Amino acid sequence: MSDIDKLKSTISKKGGLAKSNRFNVMFTPPSGGLFNFNLQGIISSAISGNYNPKNLVNDPRDIALLCDSVSIPGKQISTIEQQTLREIVKIPYGCITDDVSLSFLLTNDYYIKNMFDTWINSIVDKDKYCVAYKKDIVTDVIIQQLDEQNTPIYGVKLEAAFPVSMSEIALSNESQNTISRLNVSFAYDRYVPEGALSSTGSLIKSALSIFG
Repeated sequence: MSDIDKLKSTISKKGGLAKSNRFNVMFTPPSGGLFNFNLQGIISSAISGNYNPKNLVNDPRDIALLCDSVSIPGKQISTIEQQTLREIVKIPYGCITDDVSLSFLLTNDYYIKNMFDTWINSIVDKDKYCVAYKKDIVTDVIIQQLDEQNTPIYGVKLEAAFPVSMSEIALSNESQNTISRLNVSFAYDRYVPEGALSSTGSLIKSALSIFG
């Protein structure tokens, strides 16, 4: 058997190759970002004919559908160097995780942008510059890799996540057919790798949390 045949056999045995465009993201914003009571936005949507009462609640399913890219975070082991009798060796003492960036498609009601505006403003009050308690501004973010049947095959849960940066939105007369996007970076306390069943359970729990 040639190497290519062995490769094809291994891929087939493992259920095929994972595709980077098959993913799901789910999170429920904390109470400050859960409800959309932006009066100016509601009036603007009503005037333009885009108003929908369902937009008063930022549905996690809508958030998942409008997220068009995300990364499963990596992890790096922190080490220190120690001199032994004959050589220098590395000793692990901790780990480092990177912030996670998510990209969202923007709709004409700008509800993703409004949601993150509300969320970020609840973290640091823009008038009084008072900082909220962390427990009031965090949520768990579930990221899943899906197979061709949209079944989770791997997932991670970002515990106590919150947005730390929100990108600019570039507007230009030369971008007639370009869709506006918003990039948001999340920090988190830790991430927990999850299998198919545990990740599905976390996803259901996150979806149900909207009902309290």
